[in-house]
Amino acid sequence: MLEPGTKAPDFELPDQNGAMHRLSDYAGKKVILYFYPKDNTPGCTKQACGFSERYPQFTEKGAVVLGISKDTVASHKKFEQNYGLAFTLLADPERKVIEAYDVWKEKKNYGKVSMGVVRTTYLIDEQGVIIKANDKVKAADDPEKMLNELS
Repeated sequence: MLEPGTKAPDFELPDQNGAMHRLSDYAGKKVILYFYPKDNTPGCTKQACGFSERYPQFTEKGAVVLGISKDTVASHKKFEQNYGLAFTLLADPERKVIEAYDVWKEKKNYGKVSMGVVRTTYLIDEQGVIIKANDKVKAADDPEKMLNELS
């Protein structure tokens, strides 16, 4: 996990519609950049729906929400359509950004060890500096917690 005070690495990734986004496109806004393991899974769906429900409140506070996983553009599009998500999902199947943000880690699940995305949320300020970083994310609580961080 990258530490608060670190300049957030810039990147360029396609969204669920294939349009390219760079972190630098959002200069002047706060960015909630969250990494999640997989589209259409229970925890990831709770987290995404929570961000989507609160999206108007995030925009009122001058923030954007960007979700990143290693799923494809097509998978993200289905995820967006299945749940009517109101924010941008970015596809990183080559894990370039996932690795740049240090969220590709060894995980233990039911005694089995594998590599995967550790659910992590970053709050990045208007100048592109990480001001909050959390890798102990509870999927259902994360959107409300991040909204409170903006107050």
